[in-house]
Amino acid sequence: MRVAVRVAMAVFTLCSALLVGMASASAQDESPELVGVVDILQVSGLIDPIQVSSIEQHLVSAAADEALALVIQLNSSGVVVSDERYAELLDKIDTSSVPVGVWVGESGASVTGLSVLLTQAATISGIAPGAKIGNIDSEFLGAGLDGPIADLFDRRLKDDDAVAAGIVHVVAPTIGDFVLAFEDQGLTPGISQVVNADGDTPQRELLVVARFNKLSLLDQLMHTVASPAVAYLLLLIGMTMIMLDFYTAGIGVAGVVGAVSLLLAAYGLGVVNTRPLGLILIVLSVLAFGIDVQAGIPRFWTGVGVLGVIFGSFTLYDGHSMSWITLLVGVVLTIIFMISGMPSLVRTRFSTTTIGREWMIGEMGEVVTEVAPDGTVRVRDALWRARANRLTPLSVGDRARVVAIEGTVLEVEPEEGGARDYREMRG
Repeated sequence: MRVAVRVAMAVFTLCSALLVGMASASAQDESPELVGVVDILQVSGLIDPIQVSSIEQHLVSAAADEALALVIQLNSSGVVVSDERYAELLDKIDTSSVPVGVWVGESGASVTGLSVLLTQAATISGIAPGAKIGNIDSEFLGAGLDGPIADLFDRRLKDDDAVAAGIVHVVAPTIGDFVLAFEDQGLTPGISQVVNADGDTPQRELLVVARFNKLSLLDQLMHTVASPAVAYLLLLIGMTMIMLDFYTAGIGVAGVVGAVSLLLAAYGLGVVNTRPLGLILIVLSVLAFGIDVQAGIPRFWTGVGVLGVIFGSFTLYDGHSMSWITLLVGVVLTIIFMISGMPSLVRTRFSTTTIGREWMIGEMGEVVTEVAPDGTVRVRDALWRARANRLTPLSVGDRARVVAIEGTVLEVEPEEGGARDYREMRG
């Protein structure tokens, strides 16, 4: 009896395994067959020459690979290429043999300025909930822009409003939903199937491979450099580092960092719309700071430098705005470094070591800037911060005697006529 039970259990187990295997094989046989590839290109920031070239390259590669469609995920604040170059790109999108879609997403994305025209050149366009589109400057009213897009001059529309105005075709929460819209518009039939239908809510599954594309690392670097905020900060860093290397007498790390920063800044400023006046003001402000760095204390030229860097920062760009955080960081750190950091580094570079400087006591020097009570003196061809002994002032050109040293500050008195201690007077 027990043997029969065991045999029955073994047969049942074997049959179960066979049924499971057959079900798995049937499920595999029923797995959907993919019908093609959809290329997805992420475009963000300003539409610069690198972005334009990238879009054109992907139009060519999508056609060569026989992709079903090319989707541009767009989040852009404007265009910084020439009108002719941009018109050429729009024409290539409009006449592409591969359907091109532009999706403004994800939620929170914004497309402003002439980058809006990409949605008009595309075969189909969409927008994510919470995204915005618009704010084309009124200066383009006479540039032949008409139709629904005329509603976007100096205003932005949200998702549903943009569809109602005819700016975009659909509201698509995800890029997958936007790809499905290609099929709904009859552009790519047969790219989805219904996998689950519960009542009135059928579920659709895409039968395509989504191939995501981004800029290469080098292109990403150059694209980042061409943003207004980064180019501005690189300009300030490059100028200050070159100035520091000049005053510390040698080509070191600061010089290399400054040179690289200036080269990158030059590329970025050449791409975006830069006002020559703002650039000149920033350069002159750094030179003005340098005059007082040589003197050792802030004076008139420091004030000129402060005003120059402030006005230069606010007038550097034409048509591009920087955040208050970027401006605050650039202006404040430059001023602090030039007034406090730079003089300290220069004194450290040219001063003698802290240990064993007692020999300087009794040395004679020349007053470079009035010591009343603080100023600058030159002792053995090195500039030092100085403080008047017992508040006895010294004028420029006076001979000064070092009577004490406190840190990196020399306490000095006139060669003749210095104030005397009351005990010396009593004696």
